[in-house]
Amino acid sequence: MLPKWLRVERIVRLAFAFALALSSHALAEGPQTNTHILSPVSTPATQIYQLSLFIIEITGAIFVVVAGLLTFVIIRFRERSGDDQSEPAQVYGSNQVELAWTVIPVLIVVVLFLTTARVIFAIQDAPMPQAALEVTSVGHQFWWEYRYPKQGLVGQDFVAVNELHVPLSSADHPTPTYIKLLSADVVHSFWVPQLMGKIDLIPNHPNDMWIDPLQPGIYLGQCAQFCGVQHANMLLRVYVDSPERFAAWAANQARPAVQDPSVAAGRHVFETQACMNCHVVRGTVATGRFGPDLTHLASRDTLASGMIPNTRDNLRAWIKNPDAFKPGCLMPAMQLTDEQIDQVTNYLETLK
Repeated sequence: MLPKWLRVERIVRLAFAFALALSSHALAEGPQTNTHILSPVSTPATQIYQLSLFIIEITGAIFVVVAGLLTFVIIRFRERSGDDQSEPAQVYGSNQVELAWTVIPVLIVVVLFLTTARVIFAIQDAPMPQAALEVTSVGHQFWWEYRYPKQGLVGQDFVAVNELHVPLSSADHPTPTYIKLLSADVVHSFWVPQLMGKIDLIPNHPNDMWIDPLQPGIYLGQCAQFCGVQHANMLLRVYVDSPERFAAWAANQARPAVQDPSVAAGRHVFETQACMNCHVVRGTVATGRFGPDLTHLASRDTLASGMIPNTRDNLRAWIKNPDAFKPGCLMPAMQLTDEQIDQVTNYLETLK
């Protein structure tokens, strides 16, 4: 009979493994049907995937050998009656066996260590080509900020939110994306399984990573480090666009906000409430730094860091009471009247 504490530990481990399997399945069945850790589309992810297969092959072989020997021993040396002398006696103190089970595991560990180190250094020490795109990703509770500095692929610096757009890379025209990782508050972790492994965003400790997506599409990810009550809903969406489509998107994002006279009432409400103290709308007096940049909010597919589609009804409900979607998020309900909420919604829908 196992001690109670050991039984509890086994139950916890099984529950954790089951939860991990469910989360991986949920990730695979998301909006991007081919989003799966076992189908990498970027060089770093492919190298990590191949390393994983190699380790599984080695450990699988070890399991087969150990299980086979255990089965053989159980059958060969099963309990016998005292007068049964037909079976040979067990051998004790074999120097050859003891040497084998000491040297072989050491060799296996050395091989796994060297192989893993080679992959780590190959990813971390990869030189950045001149044509690479540089992006700074900042993790917030509980959303993502992407800063695109002015460079070759981007004519003017701008900020995007929650939806990271990068250009497609190809063998003929490699265009990797190098991402500098920062945190505005606590530890986060950037993880898009098909593009790269998990990299932590640590306050006051910049990290970096790179990806070179070889297939266009939308790739889903997750903050993989517990960062607060809405950690599970800090989702990631990476849009891999053709070079032409990425250039058009970047040119639009670099423009100031649309000024539509027909929604002047909503803009007035936005600029006279606390909204302007948290959010940025370029080209207006709204220059806040605590919340997401809303300059091109209507051009995004989702709201609340990928939680809900960006529709009028969802946007209105989000403005009215963010906690209804994301309990514990840092955006308060502004206690606006229904008329004011409609006006602000109309205004934000023009920010494309």
